[in-house]
Amino acid sequence: VTSHQKDKTCGAFWFNPTETFVDIFSKAEDRNVNFISESGLIDLMLLPGPDPPSVINQYKDLTGPPPMPPYFSLGFHQCKWNYRNERDVLSVDQGFEEHDIPYDVIWLDIEHTDQKKYFTWDKTNFPNPVQMQENILAHGRKMVAIVDPHIKKDDSYYIYREAKERNYFIKDSSGNTFEGWCWPGKSSYLDFTSESVRQWWGDQFSLKNYQGSTDSLYIWNDMNEPSVFDGPEVTMKKDCRSIENIEHREWHNLYGMYMQRATFEGLERRGGSSSGQGNAILRPFVLSRSFAPGSQRWGAIWTGDNEANWEHLKISVPMLLSMSVSGLSFVGADV
Repeated sequence: VTSHQKDKTCGAFWFNPTETFVDIFSKAEDRNVNFISESGLIDLMLLPGPDPPSVINQYKDLTGPPPMPPYFSLGFHQCKWNYRNERDVLSVDQGFEEHDIPYDVIWLDIEHTDQKKYFTWDKTNFPNPVQMQENILAHGRKMVAIVDPHIKKDDSYYIYREAKERNYFIKDSSGNTFEGWCWPGKSSYLDFTSESVRQWWGDQFSLKNYQGSTDSLYIWNDMNEPSVFDGPEVTMKKDCRSIENIEHREWHNLYGMYMQRATFEGLERRGGSSSGQGNAILRPFVLSRSFAPGSQRWGAIWTGDNEANWEHLKISVPMLLSMSVSGLSFVGADV
């Protein structure tokens, strides 16, 4: 939070990833702030200012600065749920060309995958993903594909099978692999608080491992609160356990950031050509829906699904401005 007067500004940073309530009380010229967190340590940092830029820089010093984004990511993005097949994607791309409408990136939602299994392609509707990406790139454009944290429970799915063998999934309170319901149906969730899991996850984005990807393909991490359709408040039970046997309640609000970090670092290590050889990508692009203090180090944030109406467009303006002055400089909303 920040407190601003005509001649001075200061701030306070309450670092606690558990469920937290912030109450602001005003009485005459006084304002009081109450932080109420379910668990964790009292970790309060004061930002003395004395002006707004100083407070933002002090917060940046604590949580890290954002990287320079790739140039293309500052342009126009085209996304919908959902493009039916490669012909549909290329038809949209060609339509923008014919009508001379500027756009820089086209996005693929979940239906491009094989039965909602990430790092795969629907072989009927997207049989030639590399050629599709190269056709888009020929017009100077990039592509972004969705990769969510819920992993379809299917022993024939190599990501699920390997994560299960490595014991990389979050556990329930009884010590069994946690299972929840999301887009693919019954799913398990990777423990991104583990450095080993993050390293393994990032490796999946190499051109060798992510079959059908190219170095013009970037990533969208959605549903990473994490969303669990049959869970309390549509998320994970608080008594689930990490690999280190720490309850989910203690790190819930860090989950999305750790996933975005793992993805970002994987793209940094990704080879710079379709053959898997070449220089690493210097400026990855990863969009996340969930975020925490420090998320600005790992990519962009967007405000989630909305409706195409003026009221939602109006609400998005103060949301994005508030996020921007809270350290998250690369933020956006659906239009």
